[in-house]
Amino acid sequence: MNRQHNRLILNIAQILIWGCAMLLPAGVTWLISGDSTRSAMTFWSSFHMLMPICLVYLINYFLLVPKLLFRKQIVWFVVLNLVLLTLLNLPSFVPRGEIPEPLREHIQRRDILAFRIPTLISAGFFQLVFIFLAIGARSIIRSNDIQFQLQEEKRKTAEAELTWLKHQLNPHFLFNTLNNISSLTQIDPDKAQESIGQLSDTLRYALYDTDVDKVPLSGEVAFMDNYIHLMQLRCNELTEVTTDWQLPAADVKIAPLLFISPIENAFKHGVNARMKSFVHIGLHPEGKDLVFTCENSLFEKTGEDHIGSGIGMENLKRRLELIYPDAYSYEHDEKDGAYHVRIVLKNLLA
Repeated sequence: MNRQHNRLILNIAQILIWGCAMLLPAGVTWLISGDSTRSAMTFWSSFHMLMPICLVYLINYFLLVPKLLFRKQIVWFVVLNLVLLTLLNLPSFVPRGEIPEPLREHIQRRDILAFRIPTLISAGFFQLVFIFLAIGARSIIRSNDIQFQLQEEKRKTAEAELTWLKHQLNPHFLFNTLNNISSLTQIDPDKAQESIGQLSDTLRYALYDTDVDKVPLSGEVAFMDNYIHLMQLRCNELTEVTTDWQLPAADVKIAPLLFISPIENAFKHGVNARMKSFVHIGLHPEGKDLVFTCENSLFEKTGEDHIGSGIGMENLKRRLELIYPDAYSYEHDEKDGAYHVRIVLKNLLA
């Protein structure tokens, strides 16, 4: 709507500029001489000189260029412009009374035409220039329209893809959580019952509170903390799980469920029931950046199920690209039997 409003203002402004160009010489003449008759004569002189050029420009700008030239009807565009120029310059072929009468008696008709040819060529040249100006103005507007449409299509595609990724993420999260509860009921039914309320809060957040573009960081941290406790219930005494949440003074908003996939991967690949394991998770500010870290012992699965792969991690990377373009960094590496993930959301705390 704003774009159409701006286009209307631009069109009206062009018409007003042409009107002012015709009125300005008469206004200056009246201010200098105070003679209304002389001012009127100046106006008609400006009108007769500028009106053909004005008509050539406006007809091309509003009709011929967008309706014919841009639709590849070049022949009709050229033909109609030739007809337009001919009609506008036809009076130049008709002798008028500005040639002195004594001189007219000695000048034949062909001589009168020759007398007007320089004026005709000059007028045609300027009219041709304004045809190209109309083409240039319309081309700039058309190029801007194309860029705007491309940006709109890109934005709509990104929004649709984000919606698809989020819908794919929620069932994935729910599937893993239900598996954890199923295992928990076999390990310790009392703890399983105690965790039902915590699970209810976790699922409520994942399924309902995240149906927005951004969520408060404090709520996201509370969700991650609950989720980690649920995952931790499957671990035995050989597994060390630590969290370090350092929230910035001002609560900010981030994309929901952004860091769940690294946490899932950490418990999936970093915990072994028969060996010492660890999962260390942290979140802290660094200047204007928000930094998430996840470190875990590494116990690779067999086959193609490697850490850092899978639906969840691919969704994470794609969501970072869509939501924080050029404003994030994602680093991961394996070193000394441990897997490290570091995600930085840049200038989030500015």
